[in-house]
Amino acid sequence: MLLAVDTSTAQVGLALYDGSQVPGEMTWTTRQHHTTELAPALAGLLSRCGISMDMVSVLGVAVGPGSFTSLRVGLSFVKGIALARHLPVVGIPTLDIIAAAQPPGRNPLITVIQAGRKRIAFSEYKNVKNGWQVQGPVRSGTVEELADAIESPTYVVGELSSEDRTRLARKRVNVLLASPVNCVRRPAILAELAWARWQNNDVDDAASLAPVYLHVAGTPIE
Repeated sequence: MLLAVDTSTAQVGLALYDGSQVPGEMTWTTRQHHTTELAPALAGLLSRCGISMDMVSVLGVAVGPGSFTSLRVGLSFVKGIALARHLPVVGIPTLDIIAAAQPPGRNPLITVIQAGRKRIAFSEYKNVKNGWQVQGPVRSGTVEELADAIESPTYVVGELSSEDRTRLARKRVNVLLASPVNCVRRPAILAELAWARWQNNDVDDAASLAPVYLHVAGTPIE
């Protein structure tokens, strides 16, 4: 059994995955209460699914980009479990989780998360035989800057407020907005990605695994 934990942003997620099914999954939006909500949420999920931590063999965790504070909470939580129970850990980039959930398509894909201070973080992906493959580094900017940079039909998905969606929708020719349902960052997708790496013996060192922080003007996003 794999336990997946994602605290990259205000969207928090937990999932249990065994390679053939998802016994339990939950997502919620927190108001900077990651520290106090995470452990009780996990306890509740395990209880409802009739699963104990003794049945968990591997951990998957979203490593960012994301909020400086929330990423630290998630990584510390997972590292604590890993070191106490001697479990392997697999870190997955947060924007890859969003991309992996999208159906294949000919148009490029841009995944988005909120980065605070009216800015977003985003990555571009291209569909290849093995799925969506990231193209270049994570970038940051405003929604307006992203909209202006899109010059050909591009599928945009991720954490988008109603205001963000309105601004992007103005470029109807080139911006193909995903449904809000497809924009939810699902921890079960994180679990599946981590499971695949674990099956290939591709795991990370828990002690040295570090979050990917997004910096704006030299200051980590809070």
